[in-house]
Amino acid sequence: MTGGFGTGRFVEVADRVHVLREPLLRVNVTLVVGDGEALLVDTLSTARQAAELAEAARAVTAHAWTVVNTHHHFDHCFGNATLAGDPPRPVYAHEHASAALRDPDRLRRQAHAEMRDDQPTLADELARTELLAPTHTVHTSTTLDVGGRQVVLRHPGRGHTAGDLVVRIPDADVLVAGDLVEQGGSPAFEESYPLQWPEAVAELLRMTTPSTVVVPGHGELVDADFVRAQHAQLADLAWLIRAGHTGGAPPERVAAEAPFGARPALTAARRGYAELDGTH
Repeated sequence: MTGGFGTGRFVEVADRVHVLREPLLRVNVTLVVGDGEALLVDTLSTARQAAELAEAARAVTAHAWTVVNTHHHFDHCFGNATLAGDPPRPVYAHEHASAALRDPDRLRRQAHAEMRDDQPTLADELARTELLAPTHTVHTSTTLDVGGRQVVLRHPGRGHTAGDLVVRIPDADVLVAGDLVEQGGSPAFEESYPLQWPEAVAELLRMTTPSTVVVPGHGELVDADFVRAQHAQLADLAWLIRAGHTGGAPPERVAAEAPFGARPALTAARRGYAELDGTH
């Protein structure tokens, strides 16, 4: 499944489930509307982006929202203070993501360094953004009542980060996968656990049906078949890392044979070797 929604505005993709794709980094934000309440999944990168996001959400619903962060990377949570600070609203995240957000200076430095070459204006904004840590943490799973709709928050295991959360809306058959699933580009491995990522995605597949709408962290909407194909690539990568490490091959040799392209695969190989060496 591709297409079906645009950038900069929310479009309904299932019963009272709306998706907005931010145009700069193609980040997806999901809005779930219940009776008298709403839920926002991810909050974008800066106060300016978050203010525009709030305006777009208010065009859909006037209900107060609860916020969920799929993980701690800047493009998914730096808008928390704007969207949940005043008036204060609940913010849910995995406990590892919550811990990361309690060190705002480090996160701002990382975000600035990541974007300063390609997006210097955004990098400067990131360096000045006020961060808001989550108010509620999730260890394995929790279920929220969003105006009479049951919404499941689940940590499927380490993958893109140590603290990924996915959001399942059963009555609409929608799964918000965060950056555990990527469309239109390679997965990002900088803080990943590439040997464990395949099992995390396998857990996502156990949460889908043939008709499930899957919202990836970035890019177009996908379906279970897309997730299954990405799982196969991640499993191949994990196998190559293990085989290379056992055979004493340098990570560069693994990257040359791996899916996703040489640069991200090299990052993954180095991370995987570190896992096998017990150094992270």
